[in-house]
Amino acid sequence: MGKRDELIERYADDLKKKCNMNPDMDLLRKVTIGCGPSIYNADSATIAASQPGEVETVKNNFLIKKLGLSDGPELGNAIEEAFETYGRSERNKYRAVVYYMLTKKFGRESAYA
Repeated sequence: MGKRDELIERYADDLKKKCNMNPDMDLLRKVTIGCGPSIYNADSATIAASQPGEVETVKNNFLIKKLGLSDGPELGNAIEEAFETYGRSERNKYRAVVYYMLTKKFGRESAYA
């Protein structure tokens, strides 16, 4: 099993155990691949939920650019909801897991078709 497959398994485990979700493995794989090389870097693989700049990056680079959503307060609320689902006290919020949850929340699986 390659490094990416190991990471996808870790993300699936987080979705099951920490987020109480049963992941669509095909979509999770596509979201993970979409994150590119950032998943291999300890700093960029996770999201620092307490840093406003990180929230803006998720909103602008993922929700608006990747998923094609329009800017509005619902985007920030959805990000906060994803952080809450993951667990505020969870130190390592993996980018691919948060992106997966946001993709499902907005029903934008087609962005990975």
